[in-house]
Amino acid sequence: MEFPDRRDLGELIEPQATPTFARVQYEPDTETLEDPLETVRSELPTLALDELESGATVAVGVGSRGIHGIGDIAAETVSYLDEQGFDPIVVPAMGSHGGATPEGQREVLEALGITEDRLDAPIEATMAVEQIDEIEIGDVTTPVYFSTAALEADAVLVINRVKPHTNFTGRIESGCCKMLTVGLGKQRGAQAFHSTALSEGYVPTIEGLTDAIRDAVPLLGGLALVENFHEETGHIEAIPADELESREPALLERAYDEMATLPTDEIDLLVVDELGKEISGAGMDTNVIGRYRVINAPDPANPSIDLIYARGLTEKTKGNGNGIGLADITRKQALEQLDIQKVYANALTSGSLAKAKLPPVAPDDEIALRVALNALGGYDPDTVRVAWIENTTDLGEFYVSEALADDLAERGELTIIERASLQFEDGSAVFEA
Repeated sequence: MEFPDRRDLGELIEPQATPTFARVQYEPDTETLEDPLETVRSELPTLALDELESGATVAVGVGSRGIHGIGDIAAETVSYLDEQGFDPIVVPAMGSHGGATPEGQREVLEALGITEDRLDAPIEATMAVEQIDEIEIGDVTTPVYFSTAALEADAVLVINRVKPHTNFTGRIESGCCKMLTVGLGKQRGAQAFHSTALSEGYVPTIEGLTDAIRDAVPLLGGLALVENFHEETGHIEAIPADELESREPALLERAYDEMATLPTDEIDLLVVDELGKEISGAGMDTNVIGRYRVINAPDPANPSIDLIYARGLTEKTKGNGNGIGLADITRKQALEQLDIQKVYANALTSGSLAKAKLPPVAPDDEIALRVALNALGGYDPDTVRVAWIENTTDLGEFYVSEALADDLAERGELTIIERASLQFEDGSAVFEA
C-alpha cells in the first residue's frame, strides 16, 4: 500500500511556526527497594515450599511486560528453588504475545533477559493448554484453560508486577491473578478470558477463573512486584495462593500512588517516540494517555489529551505495535517497523480491536507535526500545550512546549533544565538547546 509523500501532503497543509520547547525534569517523591534480590529470597519461603518433596518440579510463570530487573528477579527465584532441592522450569505466561507461537514467546523472554543459559533452567514455551474446568460467570459459561507445561509440574508460582490495567479499573487489575488466568491460559485461555470479560466484566472474570485454577492446579502463589514512579522496584511480596485476591487490591492501591504519570491532565498534543509491549500491554500506558478504547469501559476522565502522535516502536517489542491505534497520527518509519501478524494475534485475542487500527501515516516528523497542529484548530505556537516523551514509562525528563513549561514550573510541578528549539533535518525532528 502506498502512502502520500511529502509533496502530496505538503500541498494540503501549509507550513506553520512550531512552538519553542523546554527540556524539563519531573521528580515526585518515591521509594526504591534497596536490595530486591535479597527480598526475593526472604519472601519465597512464605509460599509453603517446605510442603514440597525434594526434587519436585516447580513451574515459574513469567510474562512479557517491561518489569524492572525481571531477568535478575527470575534468575534469583530459579536459583533459590534449585538451592532448596527443587527442579525449576520456566513457562512463558503471556497469553498470545510473541505472535502466539513458542518461538515468539521465547524471543520475548530473551528480550527481557530471560534465557535458559542465564537461568540454567529449561524454558517450556509450548502453547499447548488443557481445559481444567468450565464455570459460570454472570450469564456466560466459560472454559478454563491452563498451560500444559505448568500443569505437568508439581507446583506453580508466577512472578508479575501489580499495576493499573490498560483496559479497565477495579479492585484487581494487572498482577498475579491476571497472569494465572490470562498469561498461563496461553492464546486459547486469553481469548476465552477476554470474550467473557468484555461481556461480564474483567474483575468477576479474573476472580472466577483464579478460584477455578486454584482448585485444579498445585498453586503455590505469586511473587508480586510494585514499581515506583521511575519504574524501579519499590516493593516485593510473596502472596500465598489462598490470599491472592485479598492481597492484590492493597498492592494495586500502592501501585496507583507510585505509578509514572505526566504532571498535568490538560495537553493539546502528546508526542510519543516509541511504543511497545514491554512498556505496556497497550503499547502506551493507557493510564498515562487517558485512552482505553474498549467496548465495556469508558475512557478515564483524566488525563485529557486532544491528539497523540506516535513516532515508532521499541526494538524489544519485535514488531508488535499493538496500541498504534490509540494514536491519532503516526509516521512511515513506525509503519515499516510493524509486524502485522503479531499485532493481529494480540488484538484479536484480546478483542480490543481499536488498538490495532492504523492512524493516518505521515512521511516524516515535519509533516506529521504540521498535520497534528493544524488538526488542533485555532493553533497558536505561543499557547499550545505540547508534551514530547520518549515513552509512557520514562517520565522523569522530557520536552514540553514553552507555554506548558512556564505554567507547570510556576506551580512547582517540574524544573526547567534548558530552553530548546525544534528543528528538522531531512524531515526528522531534532531538539537544539
